[in-house]
Amino acid sequence: MARDLNASGIPLAPFYDEADGTRPAPPGTFPYTRGIRKEMYRGRHWTMRQYAGFATAAESNARYRYLLAQGTTGLSVAFDLVTQLGYDSDAPQARGEVGKVGVAIDCIADIETLFADIPLDAVTVSMTINAPAAILLAFVLAVARRRGIPFAQLGGTIQNDVLKEYVARGTYIFPPEPSMRLVTDVMAYCAEAVPQWNTISISGYHIREAGSTALQEIAFTLANGKAYLQAAARAGLPVDVVAPRISFFWNAHNDLFEEVAKFRAARQLWAQIVRDDFGSRDPRSQMLRFHTQTGGSTLTAQEPQNNVVRVTLQALAAVLGGTQSLHTNGADEALGLPTADAARVALRTQQIIAYESGVADVTDPLGGSYYVESLTAELVARAQETIAEIDRMGGAVAAVESGWMQEQIGEAAYRAQQAIERGDSVVVGVNKFVEAPGAGVAMPIQRIAAGVEREQVERLRAFRAARDAGAVQSRLSDIRRAAEGTANVMPLFIEAVDTGATLGEICDVLRAVFGTHVARERIA
Repeated sequence: MARDLNASGIPLAPFYDEADGTRPAPPGTFPYTRGIRKEMYRGRHWTMRQYAGFATAAESNARYRYLLAQGTTGLSVAFDLVTQLGYDSDAPQARGEVGKVGVAIDCIADIETLFADIPLDAVTVSMTINAPAAILLAFVLAVARRRGIPFAQLGGTIQNDVLKEYVARGTYIFPPEPSMRLVTDVMAYCAEAVPQWNTISISGYHIREAGSTALQEIAFTLANGKAYLQAAARAGLPVDVVAPRISFFWNAHNDLFEEVAKFRAARQLWAQIVRDDFGSRDPRSQMLRFHTQTGGSTLTAQEPQNNVVRVTLQALAAVLGGTQSLHTNGADEALGLPTADAARVALRTQQIIAYESGVADVTDPLGGSYYVESLTAELVARAQETIAEIDRMGGAVAAVESGWMQEQIGEAAYRAQQAIERGDSVVVGVNKFVEAPGAGVAMPIQRIAAGVEREQVERLRAFRAARDAGAVQSRLSDIRRAAEGTANVMPLFIEAVDTGATLGEICDVLRAVFGTHVARERIA
């Protein structure tokens, strides 16, 4: 049966005509609803990334080189939970988690192995890391310096979006205020020293994975974006210095037309926010550039082959919506990390869309669709209302600290799950068209070897034994003094990791100075 409302609560008409749509400005012109470039993919396809990382740096490096050989045009690094939380692999908190959901990184030797035989000045690297993002960037910069690569030749992205960690993921370390200071230190340093690096990728992806609607994904993510620009302004960084190197990270779900409209609406809203609220005069600041990943939470362990179709629809929505970069999930990701075969099929999905479907031949091919234009306008209007509500609370940081944003996402997730359990929302192979247990083709599952943790700990301890311990302690003391004051910590992070300081050691210094964040109950 046809729906009367979509998942964001927007009423759906039986059909749309010229009375329902507006005619937006051409592609490449403010507010960029139809795309940030006039030519879009006619001149160059989106960057085809495959998010990957597991077990050890050596195993992950082999996967990266495999993907590059298969036609990937950019790397995307997944870190294990231990690294994301700023611990070394031999910390008590790390036991049982080393290398499980991403690659384990403790020291500069691991980063050297991770990117062995990969030209960092020719391949862009995206790193999904947040609370310790500045330190992971320091590792990469130190390795580039050892190779003689000028920082100005490096291109890539660190996620570095800690606000959504408090809202949706939970891999935060420090309280919001010092976390925002680390973000602005990266912005300030890279503006001068690493000008082609995206210093933050503001993520709606994880907000959507936590259960938000598409509408909430837009509004909450852009509200977070405003908070980062406000923090940059307080740090004395002009909007047109930092905004050109801000990128976004969106989810792509199954509702093809809502997802296309979501990307178009987000571009329009961000352009207006940056120009009208922050006084930007540089068009580069106003262009919302974004990476998309297909929706992990939509994938099913039941009949996992069906996920190939889901991922294809989601990837198509991202391309029709004008993404600059795309990751397609493996069909097996509801079961485990993707195998090499699943990753290859996921990459081939992008390549078939790019080279066989014809959708990349025209900029914004759905532009002018009565339905798409109406839905875009409705998402813009409703997101503006939500962003204004967040502004009245004192902004995104206040909305996060009070628990309001988390509560809104939780309620949306509950409503979505109830709709699935009632059968109102159909998930093929799960609550409709279900085969008998055991039917279908079994999928191989990527397994992490039992010895990975022991071997990683042994390498880490050997690394510590071979370094100059006195020099490391001196560098850590420098970091402590800078953290206690106002000096930019990025140069000190680079020197520390190059000397041999580990991720966990630097984070322990910052924990001692900044403290750690403890989530609070919702304040009524």
